[in-house]
Amino acid sequence: MKDLFGKAILDYQTNNFPEDIITETSISEADEMSVSYLFRSFNDMPKLEKKALQLVKGKILDVGCGAGSHTLYLQEKGFDVTGIDISANAIEACHLRGLKNIKVENILDFDSSEQFDTILLLMNGTGIFGTLANISTYLKKLKSLLTKKGQILIDSSDIIYMFDQDEDGAYEIPATGYYGELTFTIQYKGETEAIFPWLYLDYNTLQNACFANGLQCKLLQEGTHFDYLAKLTL
Repeated sequence: MKDLFGKAILDYQTNNFPEDIITETSISEADEMSVSYLFRSFNDMPKLEKKALQLVKGKILDVGCGAGSHTLYLQEKGFDVTGIDISANAIEACHLRGLKNIKVENILDFDSSEQFDTILLLMNGTGIFGTLANISTYLKKLKSLLTKKGQILIDSSDIIYMFDQDEDGAYEIPATGYYGELTFTIQYKGETEAIFPWLYLDYNTLQNACFANGLQCKLLQEGTHFDYLAKLTL
């Protein structure tokens, strides 16, 4: 793995001439994102992220922490928070930002003997599931890390709006597979990261998957553009 996302994060943190990240998906054209967005303060976060950070309690695990902005905010508020990411470069940047409890780790490999009162999966948290087929594997793992009264706070978007509609208003979505299963390609400083799967999940599908895996699912808030924040509990 080239870890281009992580390289961009570390370049920004160390002032090593960061450039915009170019992302392209299987259903959208190339789009530029400023790395600075990943270093945003609480005031610059979307309202769903702010809501999630206001609802946290107890011991917290931030899954896919990236540049560590959510973890850092909670650490500064005095919470016992751990951040994990599969990107070694991103975690190095987090160390440089002063984050204390952070490590390079895939959530599926996380030690289930440690449990948390709040597990955060933000910035399209369902993305790490990759495909519909993987949802149960991830939900079972997340469930094993929850305390009895714990909560998982996760956001995503229903990307049905990205598809054309026919004259009757029906969306023209692919006949094969689930429409929220995308593949991403990342470019940074002239390098290209191989295609990787990323999952956007509509709320009903998330809710059904939760019920199938013994989790309750509650819609907490909807955003301005087909996005939502949900709370999963035992």
